[in-house]
Amino acid sequence: MAWSTRQLAELAHTTVKAVRHYHDIGLLDEPERAANGYKKYRVPHLVRLLQIKRLSELGVPLARIAEMERADENSDEAIRALDAELEATIERLTRIRAELAAVLHHRAPPEVPPGFAPFADTLSDTRRSLLLVFSTIFNEETMEDFRQALVNAESTDDEFERLPADADDAAVERLAQRMVPVIRASREKHPHLVDPTANSPHDPKLAESAIAHALVELYNTAQLRVLKRANEILTGDADDPPGADRSGAAR
Repeated sequence: MAWSTRQLAELAHTTVKAVRHYHDIGLLDEPERAANGYKKYRVPHLVRLLQIKRLSELGVPLARIAEMERADENSDEAIRALDAELEATIERLTRIRAELAAVLHHRAPPEVPPGFAPFADTLSDTRRSLLLVFSTIFNEETMEDFRQALVNAESTDDEFERLPADADDAAVERLAQRMVPVIRASREKHPHLVDPTANSPHDPKLAESAIAHALVELYNTAQLRVLKRANEILTGDADDPPGADRSGAAR
């Protein structure tokens, strides 16, 4: 008694495509062929196919099945390693489900980084784009500080977002002066924001370059002038103009 590829796949509750793939990657031996060229599968092929299917159901990647079988003496170690991988996968999927639940609850865009769903709808498209850039540059601690800073956003943030590109020098100066004490207070409360690229998973120069390009391409010229002026005051590279106190806040 021999079975065709279709019959073998049916017996094992799999597909003809899967059987052919197992042949291609060397997990399932090719059977003999009848005079008419059709494959003749027998019980050893079915047993082997069921073994492959069982190991696959247990989470063993196809690429590792042969490796595990060659290391019978270390099978316990291989199984423990697989169990650890599956535990990590379960934790990751559990975290993803929690994040999806937050996205659905707050009706937030699914691409927002973890923890930002509750107030994502209050952010402009520009800020969402900047947030995504930050999420790949900053480490978890810095992103959490950034999230806390957004939660406690000041009115100057909205004013900065609305600043038109043709704002005059006086408007730029006033806003920069008002933003300086806010920035100082935020940095004191959230120390990771003082040098956000210091603990970046990327090379610091690459991280700084990404931030610089993001700011230049996402904000208009007046907003960039505000950021430049605020940074000058914060770093002491420029004197405060008349009418400003030592904190940089306009009188």
